[in-house]
Formats: sequence, C-alpha cells, structure tokens
Amino acid sequence: MFDFIEFSVLDVLDILLVATLLYYIYKLLKGTVAINIVIGIALIFLIWQITLALKMEMLSGILGYLLSGGVIALIIVFQQEIRKFLLMIGTSNFSTKKSFLKQLKFLQSEIASEIDTDILINASRNLSKTKTGALIVIERTNSLDFLINTGDAMNALINEAILESIFYKNSPLHDGATIIRDNFIIATRVVLPISSSQKIPARFGLRHRAAIGISEKTDAVCLLVSEETGEISYIKDGEFELYNDLNDLNEKLKKDLE
Repeated sequence: MFDFIEFSVLDVLDILLVATLLYYIYKLLKGTVAINIVIGIALIFLIWQITLALKMEMLSGILGYLLSGGVIALIIVFQQEIRKFLLMIGTSNFSTKKSFLKQLKFLQSEIASEIDTDILINASRNLSKTKTGALIVIERTNSLDFLINTGDAMNALINEAILESIFYKNSPLHDGATIIRDNFIIATRVVLPISSSQKIPARFGLRHRAAIGISEKTDAVCLLVSEETGEISYIKDGEFELYNDLNDLNEKLKKDLE
C-alpha cells in the first residue's frame, strides 16, 4: 500500500535531527515573547501549505509573499538571539571543557553547574549592608573569554571574603565587573559593553547599564549591588528579574545555572 514511499535510515536520522533542533529552539525561547512569534509564523506556514493543497491561488500567493519576506523580519525580531548565537560560535574554545556541545546545552543534563550560589548570595547580602557597589557576572553557556583582556585575569575559588575584598572601595580591583565561571573568579576589573536601551530608567547608572549590556549580548546573568541604595538586582536577558527575598533569588539563580 505504501510502496511508493521511499524511507531510509538517513530519513529517520533527518527527522530526529530536525526534532532535536526544534526542541532546543523551543527550550531556548520558552517563557519569552519570541515563542509567540515563532508559533504565529508556524501557523501561517501551515495555512499556506493548506491553501497550496486546496489550490487557493490568491490566498496562497499572498501568504507565500509574506513568508518570503519573513527572513528579514526574523532577523529584525531576533537580532539579540542571533547576536548571542554568533558570539557563542565566535568565542567557543573547542579545546576546553566548554565544548561546542556544552555551549548548545545538548549535554545539559550531564553537565551540572558547580557554582556555589549560596556564597554569591551571602557575599551580595554583606555588600548590600555596607552599600558597597558590586557587579558579578556569572558565565553560563556563552564564553566570556573575550572580556578577560579588558581587566585582570584571575583563577581563584570563590568565597565570601574574596568577593567582599574585591569590591571594597579602597581595593584596586573594585572598579568594573568580576566574572565567575565554574565556581572560580576568572577576571576582575572587567570592562563591560554598555547598553544603549532607552527603556532603562534615568536613575540607574553605568553599573546597571553595563549589567544589562552584557546580558543583552550573551546569556550571562548578573548580580548587582547598588552603591547608592544597597539594593541587590538580578539581571538576565537584558531585564531586571523580580524576586521576593534572597532565598527566592537564590532559587532563581540555581535554576538559571542548571
């Protein structure tokens, strides 16, 4: 009955690879506005295929022209995500444990984050009490090696005392950001790209704009302590993440670093 259908092992592999790609795209976009856009495009494509099958030439022609210009629209809508992906490709070091597979999170279930979030939260709490300004950038899948040369390279296991001493106002290392990777401080006094977003309230200074800037261009997350108010901010994907208390913040951080 189905002898006219040619189906080989390569076809099975092709389907599995496409399914895997779609799954990770969905996982990447889940919980964001972008997922609604992708669903909308998928629905338009499905309707287009139906109109082609039914030979509804006028409607299928309109949808075809709409989808043909969709590539440009996707580049505009997903410019931040595309930038992050290209940055990930350009800064991947294939000879280290942060391999390309880890960058894409294909082995995410097997590669657990080793970062002790309790230390980061406790250090932030202590810095907040003294209104000591701090900016901690935590690397996730996108390598931040391209930023190390802007500051001072370091290889120190994180603990509260070291973090607090780095951001102490008389410390020569307190200016700029500190980068955390796999429970180690890998750089201090790092200069971060400044966000040019007009949505950032005027009351926020360069430290906040720097945190938002790096989280726009990579998937890093930032813990920030305000020097003026002592308020602790958590920034991810160019946005301020709200939390109820420090325990809630700790849980959010652990979840994002999984």
